[in-house]
Amino acid sequence: MSALSQAKRIVIKLGTGVLTSGIGELDTARIETLCQQVNMLREQGIEVILVSSGAVGLGMGKLGLNKRPRDMANLQACASVGQSILINTWQKGFDPHGITVAQILLTREDLRAKHRHNAVFNTVERLLAHGTVPIVNENDTVSAVEIKFGDNDTLSALVASVVNADLLFILSNIPGLIDMQGSGEVVERIEKITPEIEAMAQGTNTETSVGGMISKLSAAKIAHRAGCGVIIGSGKENKLFEQLLEGKSAGTYFVPSTQPVKSHKRWIAIQDHTFGNVHIDAGATEAIVKRGKSLLAAGIVKVEGDFHAGDVVRICAPDGLPIAQGIIHTDAAEVSEYSDPAPVIHRDHLVLL
Repeated sequence: MSALSQAKRIVIKLGTGVLTSGIGELDTARIETLCQQVNMLREQGIEVILVSSGAVGLGMGKLGLNKRPRDMANLQACASVGQSILINTWQKGFDPHGITVAQILLTREDLRAKHRHNAVFNTVERLLAHGTVPIVNENDTVSAVEIKFGDNDTLSALVASVVNADLLFILSNIPGLIDMQGSGEVVERIEKITPEIEAMAQGTNTETSVGGMISKLSAAKIAHRAGCGVIIGSGKENKLFEQLLEGKSAGTYFVPSTQPVKSHKRWIAIQDHTFGNVHIDAGATEAIVKRGKSLLAAGIVKVEGDFHAGDVVRICAPDGLPIAQGIIHTDAAEVSEYSDPAPVIHRDHLVLL
């Protein structure tokens, strides 16, 4: 049985190259086909959330720009112009199927703040209960450097984690991860993202897109940690979802973790901004990684950063590499004097990386 046929909730990320036929030109025929595909999935009982690129590219066309702007103000202007065109086009594509779309625009800060993270989850739950298709994009018009996701591959993986999706599709103009150093064919299945797998990735130089296979592998890592499978494939393939439902191979399938992050730890798992580092000894490392224990003060060798109780910090092994992150129960200045028998970071508030 295929991963898609077993899925109850999926996230589909669609790249600019899939949705446009040139700068500022939406491929309406492609969008209509994708809407048909989403409707088919919904008839199979699968809930669908879309992460749609394209706003900046559409804005570029409307503003007469041939190259993606480098300055933030022009990027935000393009996004502001293009976003309304994008969401209206999606609604027109779903109208024949009687489906209503809902626009959700996010910044990185919306997922860093726990109460806003929870609000996103609750909103999506309610929208799906009403039978709508949520369409997510980065809120580029207000995003500054420090609150940007960087690319919609990353955004889609974070969304998949937040909404507890079973499967994430990252669809672009490429058919999957290609083994450029070996067979030259698409790698059909990946159990673990190793350095050898990462070496296959390449970036992109198109005028409307950002990222490339490097960002897609990074997104796959995030989704994997949350227990979400990932399929990187071609958004130009009209029968992609039918093939997968029939158990056929299409694209590259990244197997999800067999020990996914529990729902109450998902917010911790997706935090890319931590407030400091806690370096631990070999004994504490083994206890956390192999025996599933909490972090006790006795295992801490040194701390870095000016963090406070309740902050998310990164836990580093003796070689300096991060192995986990979690919510610490004391301030940085008080770690060396911590005498409470309770853990410094409890296992319930700790996520392995």
